[in-house]
Amino acid sequence: MMRRSACASKKTGQTNSTNPIYRSPSDLFRTASSKASSKEMERIDNLFYSYANRSSGMIDPEGIETLCSNMEVDHTDVRILMLAWKMKAEKQGYFTLEEWRRGLKALRADTVSKLRKALPELEKEVRRPSNFEDFYSYSFCYCLTEEKQKSIDIESICQLLDLVLGSQFRAQVDDFIEYLKIQSDYKVINLDQWMGFFRFCNEISFPDLSNYNPDLAWPLILDNFVEWMQAKQS
Repeated sequence: MMRRSACASKKTGQTNSTNPIYRSPSDLFRTASSKASSKEMERIDNLFYSYANRSSGMIDPEGIETLCSNMEVDHTDVRILMLAWKMKAEKQGYFTLEEWRRGLKALRADTVSKLRKALPELEKEVRRPSNFEDFYSYSFCYCLTEEKQKSIDIESICQLLDLVLGSQFRAQVDDFIEYLKIQSDYKVINLDQWMGFFRFCNEISFPDLSNYNPDLAWPLILDNFVEWMQAKQS
């Protein structure tokens, strides 16, 4: 009798565990989490389409300006460039649905209000040394608007330097912009020169320039800038 009872109990247990209605707490949590994630993505998509151009299927410059207006952020604010970096947006002034999803999901923002509130934390993330060099490089590449374009005109570079680097290296940026505007040897700046200036700001004592060695692998434009600075100081 005892043996039969044990078997009956075992069978009863098996029946419960294989019952299709039965859900473990972890299963229920996963289902709820999946539904919440699906709803969040639906809201993110709906937000995208509220700004997207119907014919192109992308958020274009006009849509971005409207978004900025709704967030009460100027469209020239560096945090909009940071948002593009977070999305890994490829084309300046345009966001695809895939890019939008990538950025807003990472920021856990499915409304304009949440997106606006996420901007300060996004700025902190970008300004971490582990991320900032990538953002600095991205900002140059993002401004290459033509196919096979590899350089940016001086006027645009001056604006970009002020936007991206001005808050961290004000003195260096101001002097370099002044030099770029008065020199006549360079009409455009390439990525190597752009990254070289970032390295210059991080490594060279300024404004005395005491540890600058022109024999090291600096872009020639920086050698010329240092010569101009030294002549200006003397």
